[in-house]
Amino acid sequence: WDETHFGKMGSYYINRTFFFDVHPPLGKMLIGLAGYLSGYDGTFPFQKPGDRYEQHNYIGMRGVRLCRLVAALLGQVRGLFSLVPLLELSKSLPAALLTAFILIFDTGCITLSQYILLDPILMFFLMGAVLSMVKCNNCADRPFSASWWFWLSLTGVNLAGAMGVKFVGLFVVLLVGLNTIYDLWDLLGNLSLSLVMFGKHLLARVLCLIVLPLALYTATFAVHFAVLNRSGPGDGFFSSAFQSQLIGNNLHNVSIPE
Repeated sequence: WDETHFGKMGSYYINRTFFFDVHPPLGKMLIGLAGYLSGYDGTFPFQKPGDRYEQHNYIGMRGVRLCRLVAALLGQVRGLFSLVPLLELSKSLPAALLTAFILIFDTGCITLSQYILLDPILMFFLMGAVLSMVKCNNCADRPFSASWWFWLSLTGVNLAGAMGVKFVGLFVVLLVGLNTIYDLWDLLGNLSLSLVMFGKHLLARVLCLIVLPLALYTATFAVHFAVLNRSGPGDGFFSSAFQSQLIGNNLHNVSIPE
């Protein structure tokens, strides 16, 4: 059922047809991009679960086992992503390998990664945020170095990605936020650290973990509205002034009082 739901939205992006959905747009845009890059023309109706795709090239949006595109690729990389943070946290290679093995070969994870769903993409960004957070913590002895800035910024990028796919991505924002608060509290208690240096630490985290994710999250909506410029099933959720900007709408280019 969900594949019918999000596959149709991927088609909307390919056809530039405006629609409304409760989830943020990033995951659906990536599904549409995968379909477009793999030759899908956006013409399959996705009317009900179980309909045969026939000649429609749906492989890019679903992904195949050896040549995964977007959702399926991200689903398997997620298992590899778990290896590094677990190795860093546990210092145990067998424990990290076992957990990565469980994630990669788990029946549920494999199944999710082979359909047109948001969940594999969401979990990719969730695991990416945890990975980059752990790597940034391991750079604590060399703050403001190139690697420290890289992992801190990448954490912010992954937070934006998680929020941009589904709002449940806010849970990893909470996790990173608690880790950051603990880190700053520890720095504040370091008597060898000046208040000026503490302020730099605070500012760096505000820029990378608040400003950067919000900017990227907002940018996904900018792309969403720029791409979907044709009238579609989502018109009625918006004002007449907005509908007048959609090609094919009855109000297109009609002069409307402010």
